[in-house]
Amino acid sequence: MNDTAPSWDHYRTLLAVLRHGSLSAAARDLGLTQPTVGRHIDALERISGASLFLRTQQGLLPTETAELMRGHAETMAATVAALARMASGSATAVSGTVRISASEVIGIEVLPPMLADLQDTHPDLSIELSLSDAVEDLLQQEADIAVRMVEPAQGALISRRIGRIPLGFFAHRRYLEKHGTPQIQGELATHRLIGFDRQLTYVRAILKHRPDLSDIRFSFRTDSNLAQLAAIRAGGGIGMCQLSLGRRDPDLVEVLPGALDLSLETFVVMHETLKTAPRCRATFDALVKGLGAYVASASHG
Repeated sequence: MNDTAPSWDHYRTLLAVLRHGSLSAAARDLGLTQPTVGRHIDALERISGASLFLRTQQGLLPTETAELMRGHAETMAATVAALARMASGSATAVSGTVRISASEVIGIEVLPPMLADLQDTHPDLSIELSLSDAVEDLLQQEADIAVRMVEPAQGALISRRIGRIPLGFFAHRRYLEKHGTPQIQGELATHRLIGFDRQLTYVRAILKHRPDLSDIRFSFRTDSNLAQLAAIRAGGGIGMCQLSLGRRDPDLVEVLPGALDLSLETFVVMHETLKTAPRCRATFDALVKGLGAYVASASHG
């Protein structure tokens, strides 16, 4: 290998070591031998002229140089994956792989029936579903299509506004039988409340309309909406969730109906360069249709 031109494999190895903190774990993840992983890191160190990792009792700690290289390596990884998805598709038929980014709750509780119907219609279509409440970058090709709860600002994206998904306060019947049902919003302070930990993008959007919620003291805090919903279903307290999800469970009771007066504006987003790819167009249209029906049913309760 020419040390002035490392291959993508070397940067893929760097990402694996950064993720796992050891050569052996990175080797298992990549299906390589540990000496091969070591040689890849050595090659990158020769090119950069600096050490990439410090050996400690806790494992390999990345140096400043390694952290500076991380972003470029992640961009390369996203590009390689996007190229593979493009190569898997057809210019005339709905086939190949589409990567969809969505929040945990949407991806687990809402999308599966839509995606199952989509693949029934197009059996040659493969779906990659990336679940995170962080916003993946479509411009960097981390995903092909995204379901977002905030309006995209980038001009190179095609966006379809679906509507607003209303939220409400819910609790399990078992919790309310033990602790009583609040009759006014001020009584929430006497209950165990389930809510967010950090102000992620969707949380900032909520607080923009209801700044008073930033003062609520939560007894159970998590940034995962799915974990919040699980805690509500387990009888852990009163929390916020989508009205349609709360009403779907006969053991959950809406608390102070209408008091929350919050909704999540929902968008389906795709990079404009993918609009002519049949695999992406069909998936985009199916998500718009399916989520539109979901939002309509939630709004009419």
